[in-house]
Amino acid sequence: MESHYVLSLLFRPARREDVPAIVAMLADDPLGAAREGDPGDERYLAAFDRIDADPYDELIVAERDGEVVGTMQLTYLAGLSRLGSERCQIEAVRVADSARGQGLGRKMITWAIDRARARGCAIVQLTSDRSRTDAHRFYDSLGFTDSHVGYKLTL
Repeated sequence: MESHYVLSLLFRPARREDVPAIVAMLADDPLGAAREGDPGDERYLAAFDRIDADPYDELIVAERDGEVVGTMQLTYLAGLSRLGSERCQIEAVRVADSARGQGLGRKMITWAIDRARARGCAIVQLTSDRSRTDAHRFYDSLGFTDSHVGYKLTL
């Protein structure tokens, strides 16, 4: 995948050396703080290697002035519904504390939607924890609809 500049930001595939910054963003809220560990834990690098090797997964970072300030994972899911179309699942959307309130999240999701559309996906979907009411308003403002009930089972 090529790197793309969007409004002075670089959206690019994550590199192994980005993993500590990504994990720090994942841990930088009450939900993430309870489930994330040491950014140097080798399990994060093993997961990165698996994601990086999978052509149906993209771990993306937003970089500004050489600093990773945002991240998200795009997974392309095959299915028979919608005439066998792919769907894009957006996960783990995070913006660094230093970059919040500047419209970066909107630029990231818009970029992801455009990427999914260019790839031929029929739908873009995501989940958001019930407690993230600000995020729900944000996704509503981008045209997403709260159309399904989701279930998870922690193992």
